[in-house]
Amino acid sequence: MSMLHCLSLCCVLYLIALPAAGEQQEAEDPFLWLEEVMGDQALAWVKEHNAASTQALTHSDQFTNLNDRLLRIMDSNDRIPMVSKEGEHYFNFWRDAQNKRGLWRRTTLEEYRKPQPKWETVLDLDALATSEKENWVWRGASFLPPEHERCLVSLSRGGADATVVREFDVKTKSFITDGFTLPEAKSRVSWRDLNTLFIATDFGPGSLTDSGYPRVVKEWRRGTPVDQAAVVFEGKPEDVRVAAARNHAKGYEHDLFYRSLTFWTSERFIRREGKLIKIQTPDDAVAWPFRDLLFIELRSDWKVGEKTFVAGSLLVADFEA
Repeated sequence: MSMLHCLSLCCVLYLIALPAAGEQQEAEDPFLWLEEVMGDQALAWVKEHNAASTQALTHSDQFTNLNDRLLRIMDSNDRIPMVSKEGEHYFNFWRDAQNKRGLWRRTTLEEYRKPQPKWETVLDLDALATSEKENWVWRGASFLPPEHERCLVSLSRGGADATVVREFDVKTKSFITDGFTLPEAKSRVSWRDLNTLFIATDFGPGSLTDSGYPRVVKEWRRGTPVDQAAVVFEGKPEDVRVAAARNHAKGYEHDLFYRSLTFWTSERFIRREGKLIKIQTPDDAVAWPFRDLLFIELRSDWKVGEKTFVAGSLLVADFEA
C-alpha cells in the first residue's frame, strides 16, 4: 500500500471517529443560554453589552456634532407632516423641541393644503406621560371603520418593543373607561367589530413562539375576561409570530389570519363559514386583499399550471373564487 493510500485511510478513520459538527458545537457552545431570548441571563448580557457600546460610541466630539445636527433636522418646522386619512380627518404624529414625546393631532384636507395648517390636538404624549408618571412612546393607533371614532392606541414604555394597548375615543379625546385594554406585551391587536377584537399577545406559558412573539390568536368579546376569549388560530413554536385582521370593506367583509414562518415567509388563511382555508400563494410573496381582489407581489418565480410568473411580477387574483 502506498504512503498516499495510508494517509487517506487514516483521514477517513479519523473523520469517522469525530462526532458530527452540529453535535460537537452543541456540546461545547458556551452561549446556548442566549437562545432563551427572554431569559434573565440573556437580557442581562444584552444590557451589559449595550451599555459598553453606548459608552464607546457616544463619548466623542464626532458623535456630539452628529447628534446636534440630526436633532436640528428632526426638530425643524420645515418638515412635511405626513398624514393618514381616518374618516373625514387627516392625522399626524408630530415631535419637536417643545413636544419631545409628541402630539397626536388632526386636520382637514382644506387646512392641510395651506402653507401653515391649523392642527387640532387629539392626544398630548408629554402631558399624558406627566399625569400618569410613565415614559410613554407613541406606537400608533388602529381605527375602527367606517365611523373612525374609536381606535386602539399602542404605547410603549421608553420605546420598548412591548406595548400597552388602550381603547381611545377621538370624539371626546380620551381613553375609554372600562374599554379594551391589554397589558404590556408584544401584542398584535385588530378590530373585528365594535365589540370584538382579534388579539395575539402573551397569554401565559406556551402562548409565545421561540422568538418571543405571539403564537395564539383569540377572539375577545367586550365585557368578558380576556383569559376566557376563544382561540381561533394557532402557529407553531418555531414560527416567528401570528396575527389576524378583518377586511372591513362594505360588502367584502372577511377575516384573515397570518402565520409568519420567518421574517420573509408567511402562510395566509381566510375564514369562511367557520373554517380556515389556506390562500394558495408562495410563502415568500407579499399579498394583500382589496375588496374582492388579491394582489400578489412575487419575490421568486411562481409556476401555476404551465405558466411561470417571474420574480418581481405584480399579480391580481379573484379573492372570492
